[in-house]
Amino acid sequence: MSMRLDKFLADTGNGTRSEVKHLIRKGRVTVNNETVRKSDIKISPDDDLIAIDGEIVHYEPLVYLMMNKPAGVISATEDKIHKTVIDLIPDYQHYALHPVGRLDKDTEGLLILTNDGQFSHDVLSPKKHVDKTYFARIAGFVTAQTITQFASGLTLDDGYQTMPAVLKVLSADTNSEIEVTIQEGKFHQVKRMFEAVDMKVTYLKRIKMGELTLDATLLPGQYKKLNNLDINLVKTK
Repeated sequence: MSMRLDKFLADTGNGTRSEVKHLIRKGRVTVNNETVRKSDIKISPDDDLIAIDGEIVHYEPLVYLMMNKPAGVISATEDKIHKTVIDLIPDYQHYALHPVGRLDKDTEGLLILTNDGQFSHDVLSPKKHVDKTYFARIAGFVTAQTITQFASGLTLDDGYQTMPAVLKVLSADTNSEIEVTIQEGKFHQVKRMFEAVDMKVTYLKRIKMGELTLDATLLPGQYKKLNNLDINLVKTK
């Protein structure tokens, strides 16, 4: 794959196209240890050695981040009113990342951000059957009957029939704690599923996608890069 030098430098977060052109004109950029002054020359990110002021520039065409999404932030790439998850990753703005699916504004937990559109499609498609597991606190007494209802699929308020879900009760009382695993991502789905059985979700956090578990060391708003092993875990049941 070949690309213009100025695009390569901009895509790797070294400034805007006009800013990196200025760097090149000033002779601060080398290609294979030779100073270049033309921004439109073609380079190969895989084969050529690019450096700015002697520091090698590394190119990652695809990036995957795990974020512990905090409450109060929306899962969108931009918004004129609310803070978005993209606003929390200033070091990766140049990659044009997007959230893989969404978590409601008041929902916390595991969110993946990437610029890999095919990966997003594979994870979000119900046909791929990628599990999404949530921890929730419920206003209501979750019983064995509730587990059966979830396992049979529920009819939501708009008439949509959900796929079967796995409900695990961690504690049951007038306020219960549960884990629930679904394979869809309808709007407010977990909340609406509990509303369908006359209960209310008071706290919701996604803790797992496929076999990838939220890193317990990540505080709300923190994130880390994922490697290929992590990515494969997302696609594995």
